Amino acid sequence: MHKSKNSLICLLMILAGIVLGGFIGQLAAGIGPLSFLNYGQTFGMDAPLVLNLGIVVLTFGISIHISVAGMIGIIVGIIIYRNL
Repeated sequence: MHKSKNSLICLLMILAGIVLGGFIGQLAAGIGPLSFLNYGQTFGMDAPLVLNLGIVVLTFGISIHISVAGMIGIIVGIIIYRNL
């Protein structure tokens, strides 16, 4: 039980790093010397998959943008987790 709780905390720290890193990357996009932080790659589904079951319509789609700031955020999240 203790190991799964630590895994959950690690996952949350990594996700927080991704979100904060992406946010910082978006903010830095307009600043000349820091614009490299927003450089990255987007991959996923261009058009969502739609499943019409008559009564219920389900739409599936995913798109992931990985940037330099997001990668730095992941590393910082792991470092913070290790120091907890």
